[in-house]
Amino acid sequence: MAHGIRIALYQPDIAGNTGTILRMAACFGIAVDIIEPAGFDLSDRALRRAGMDYLEMAALTRHLDFASFEAWRQAEGRRLLLFSTKAALPYAEFRYGDGDIILLGRESAGVPDHVHDAADARLLIPMKGGGRSLNLALSAAIAVSEAIRQIG
Repeated sequence: MAHGIRIALYQPDIAGNTGTILRMAACFGIAVDIIEPAGFDLSDRALRRAGMDYLEMAALTRHLDFASFEAWRQAEGRRLLLFSTKAALPYAEFRYGDGDIILLGRESAGVPDHVHDAADARLLIPMKGGGRSLNLALSAAIAVSEAIRQIG
């Protein structure tokens, strides 16, 4: 089994969120996978501005599409953990493992059914305040924090 938690972004829409996630991942030594196409040019200045000087430290892998990402993931023997507003299992009740990939969907649309079905687990960030969803970068930080807390 491959080692190290990873974050995967499915066709991200907002450069600023992606840059913020890349910065966070660089600070924690976590690799990021971007499943294309993205809703912005990945060399966009907004991505660099949000990631600041941390982009050079980030371990970023781009995948042409979900099929190529999925083939890579399966060859690596990694579990795919989808964070979704459609999930039922609270993220803090799940047992994370070294090598897991935390998948976050598009800001505008989440993930399609075939991606949802491919996940080994579907996890929810419960919200009592009545909001529909959190900012993508904030969700990534919550997910990574819990995974790191459990794994050590």
